[in-house]
Amino acid sequence: MPDWLQHRAHALPGATAAVLADGTVLTYAELDARVAGLAAVLETRGIAAGHHVALLALNSLEFVEAVHAVTRLDAVLVPLNARLTPAELAYQLENCRARLLLTHAPTAALAREAAASTETPIFELGGETTGPGGTQPGRSVRTHDPAAPHSIIYTSGTTGRPKGAILTYENFAASAAASAYNMGVLPGDRWLACMPLFHVGGLSIVLRSAIYGTAVVIHPAFDEHAVNRALRDEGVSLLSVVPTMLQRMLDAGALPYPPSVRGVLVGGGPVTRDLLARALERGLPVLQTYGLSEAASQVTTLSPGDALTHTGSAGKPLLCTRLRIDAPAGEPGEILVSGVTVTAGYLGNPEATARALRDGWLHTGDIGRLDPEGFLYVLDRRDDLIVTGGENVYPAEVEGHLLQHPAVEAAAVVGIPDARWGQAVAAALVLRTPSEDPAATFDAYLRERIAPYKLPRRYLVTGSLPATASGKIQRHIVRTLFT
Repeated sequence: MPDWLQHRAHALPGATAAVLADGTVLTYAELDARVAGLAAVLETRGIAAGHHVALLALNSLEFVEAVHAVTRLDAVLVPLNARLTPAELAYQLENCRARLLLTHAPTAALAREAAASTETPIFELGGETTGPGGTQPGRSVRTHDPAAPHSIIYTSGTTGRPKGAILTYENFAASAAASAYNMGVLPGDRWLACMPLFHVGGLSIVLRSAIYGTAVVIHPAFDEHAVNRALRDEGVSLLSVVPTMLQRMLDAGALPYPPSVRGVLVGGGPVTRDLLARALERGLPVLQTYGLSEAASQVTTLSPGDALTHTGSAGKPLLCTRLRIDAPAGEPGEILVSGVTVTAGYLGNPEATARALRDGWLHTGDIGRLDPEGFLYVLDRRDDLIVTGGENVYPAEVEGHLLQHPAVEAAAVVGIPDARWGQAVAAALVLRTPSEDPAATFDAYLRERIAPYKLPRRYLVTGSLPATASGKIQRHIVRTLFT
């Protein structure tokens, strides 16, 4: 498989490769030269084929350059979530045995603190090291083994310990092809990445654009006004968001969107009929989608033509992806996925790999159903996953920390509806000693242990938690306690 950026720099040297929020525009030839310079510097730091290189950075040109420079040496990229705590990041650095941690000025302090206990060397991106260059590293590659690891994407589990899903070059190439067959590709396409690039959805936009030879537009973060300007005035034709972001875009003004906007992919939960109607009325073709890290992002996508007749559905599987429900026809069950986009397994975790990959099927842990026409409806996120503002929170992780507090006898963490963030984290507690202000008591305790977006927004103290006969907490009943 060719090195995607090198191929495009040769075939389309003058085509736009990347556009930044400050107006900076790079052609494929210019981006390739910068990447070659960075790869040469990384080689002097001892990076070679097969080494794991962690990347802790915000959405930026440095992030994009690092993605391509690491793989230019046939090393393996490990993007890290910049919203995690130093302790959480340190675990991932140790788990993947990172040879080097790449960072840049906005995340440098966090990187130093995370790496302190792991003795992982740090290299700060920016300045001359990633400026225009063109020096080719001695061990740079022009082709890759399709089955070789490209990235390791960390995704949490029910135990609270994140697992590193290994994604290959073939996984990403197949995902890009499936998306192209579904939506088409135009030479002038500009795909806006305003969600974090360290998530698989954001990273996929960077890689997909290089594979297509189209432009990726990088915003530092989601801002509804900036996104609206990009769609109306700056030629952005494709966009990926979560439902709350779409709502904020529509709330920010009443102007229509131009026909140059070909698709708005919305994941992370169903789009309500009212929100969908508002978007379509304003000229936004919404494509609801379902995906996960272990499948290199998209699994199913609902076309705009089916949106109003199948409200709440995530659509049908993309090409080369098979999907079935582990239950009798028409009944809810676990969503199983198979195909060339599915991960090869979890890094250093054969037990988790064996549980997730069985008989050629990825057992997602998500619950869904298929209607008679084959449209997927996702009923519950994996293992009671909470999606808040586009970030994933696993209740077991937060519960584990709460239960370590001496005042907590039992804890149940759930997601409750929130107008701004989609869901908010809520904690129901059984206490050994009374507390007049649980938020004050436990917020300070949790802030030292988990990322801010994982903190409960509401607390409820109760005498007991609903549980099954076997003692398993019934989260669906816990949720009703907050209504």
